[in-house]
Amino acid sequence: MYNKSMENNFGFILNTKEGTVLNIKLVPNSSFNKIIDYTNEYIRIKISAPPIENKANKELIEYASEILKVNKSKIKIISGEKSKLKKLLISDTDLTEITQKIMFMLDSIHKEK
Repeated sequence: MYNKSMENNFGFILNTKEGTVLNIKLVPNSSFNKIIDYTNEYIRIKISAPPIENKANKELIEYASEILKVNKSKIKIISGEKSKLKKLLISDTDLTEITQKIMFMLDSIHKEK
């Protein structure tokens, strides 16, 4: 599972003084919301909302809030608002806590395959 030495093994998560930054590759217009896989650069997430009028971005924030158990007001897109590649800032969070939650989600992906 997760241990502290894993913090630097993934390029998709970064600790900053503002909080934790997650690199996301968004797949809009999907039939469901789900983390589907990851690379060292990003986590790929399917979102059911279309990329129109900021709907997919709003749903991404809602979904991230739900899976990370963080208030939506603490999550914002800091890069890639009109791109599939996005950077999410989760402010006032602990890198270890967020990493554990992400690793739990990624673990469940591997168990499904």
